[in-house]
Amino acid sequence: MDKNSQTELVGGVSNGETKFRLAIVILNYRTAKLVIDCLESLAGQIDPESDCIVIVDNASNDDSVSVIDAYIQSQVLAHSIHLITATNNGGFSAGNNFGIQLVQAELYLLLNSDTLVRPGAIAELLTAAQSHPEIGMFAPRLEWPDGTPQHSCFPVRIPSHEFFDSAGTGAIEKVLGHKGYALPISDAPSYAEWVSFAAVLIRSNIFERIGLLDEGFFMYFEDMDFCYRARLAGFEILYWPESRIVHLRGGSSPVKSLTSQRLRPPSYWYASRTRYYAKHFGTIGLWRTNLYWHLGRLISGTREVLRLKKPHTNRSQWRDIWINAWHPMRPGSSQ
Repeated sequence: MDKNSQTELVGGVSNGETKFRLAIVILNYRTAKLVIDCLESLAGQIDPESDCIVIVDNASNDDSVSVIDAYIQSQVLAHSIHLITATNNGGFSAGNNFGIQLVQAELYLLLNSDTLVRPGAIAELLTAAQSHPEIGMFAPRLEWPDGTPQHSCFPVRIPSHEFFDSAGTGAIEKVLGHKGYALPISDAPSYAEWVSFAAVLIRSNIFERIGLLDEGFFMYFEDMDFCYRARLAGFEILYWPESRIVHLRGGSSPVKSLTSQRLRPPSYWYASRTRYYAKHFGTIGLWRTNLYWHLGRLISGTREVLRLKKPHTNRSQWRDIWINAWHPMRPGSSQ
């Protein structure tokens, strides 16, 4: 969709007219109720004179647009909330990029539709950005509704991680010094190599330097990729736990629940995995990644035969990791 079409959809907010302090981008795909709950949690947390909210409907093709629009029109600050529709579902990156390009802002907060913003969370993120002008990205503390924290900060994912993932054996991780996939949850600000994009604050100058989210990722691994590129360009990522946001995991995507049940994830998960490793470690690096997985699977499979371990991978995974290996940079698909 061209710029003129985008400007028309948001009722006068355009790239060239206003520069906001903060633009909050919320992506919707058939989760209208979750979006409304998220908007409710933002009440009183933004300044309508300097901030705005952009909701991108990613071609839901249901009643999402009418339901969300009816809610917006009932709000006193309706003029600060802008609902736009994408003509096709290009995935997480494409939908967020659509919203980011719609307005000029100093800071962009990307929020999943399945998030609830705790009181004061936005103010805390703005405080972090103001007090740390050298930092490019800020990650709030993600937590469950009861306040239990979630792991949301991670070390950069490299090919050897696949060995430990498929082996699923704590003893091997200890012997080989593997530090795990998530950084320890901290009550103090700390640095991370990549963070979950369920909620993340990004300075506009990062987009100016490295570009937008890679739309070759339909869903998953785009946050790893963007953080990887940002850090290569010299930007640091700071975890700011005083800002607390509830993340209702699984509300906007079924992948985590499928994985926990050892069911086959959608093809786009494997396409994104393949793209990430090939992009940052080359085609040979991707093949090495898959071989690491098979080596780890040999260990976990042996333990399963001996009944020392319950299965933790799905039956098709050995094949699915190779499906896109010969065309690793082909964009992911929703199919």
